[in-house]
Amino acid sequence: MELTAGRVRAITAVALAAACVTTMTGCGAPPWAQGAGEPSAPSAAPTASVAPQPVPNDLSSGFTQRTLTAGAVTAQVDYWSTLSMDRWTSTELKPVNLSMVTTVTPDDGQKVYLQRATMTAVPGNSSESLSPLTPQVDQADAPGYLVLSPYSYSQTFTVGEVPPDATFVTLRFTFEYLVQTTPTSDEFAKQTASDSLTVAIAGGGAVSGG
Repeated sequence: MELTAGRVRAITAVALAAACVTTMTGCGAPPWAQGAGEPSAPSAAPTASVAPQPVPNDLSSGFTQRTLTAGAVTAQVDYWSTLSMDRWTSTELKPVNLSMVTTVTPDDGQKVYLQRATMTAVPGNSSESLSPLTPQVDQADAPGYLVLSPYSYSQTFTVGEVPPDATFVTLRFTFEYLVQTTPTSDEFAKQTASDSLTVAIAGGGAVSGG
């Protein structure tokens, strides 16, 4: 049978349409039409939560002992508080007791006197040190308190109110000694020892709303 030009065109159009349907069923839209092939935005990495670190507390057991050296003088100092640590809040008056006894090397019979004891309380938190409280000073009459063993020195200092965002307080101690140059001399050599304690503030870090 002889095909006319019109019939050939009709058959060709039907074949092309079928081929297009088959091709589209398997392929879908081209990448540039749907944006396929573009890198997807990376998902945000999960943020690891950091557990808060406990505040160091040198009086956590209720008592601590230090050995200090100042020239020829060696001092043994005991620190404790009669206020339990759970009551060391920002507003409470917080007592700090200390007891001290010294030895001297060489021990030729000369005496050791404590001329001055100073405590400065500095509140702070994990991000900053806050303004120090007014220093507390125990000044002795000349030449000072006799602290050479078996004689000892005892004193109680008090940490007052600290800011509500403080989580600890650092207690800075300075002890100034006068040591006889000879057992019968009226001349003295001055020696200084320093120490510090960190005590946690119970419930510290709370910030009041405005």
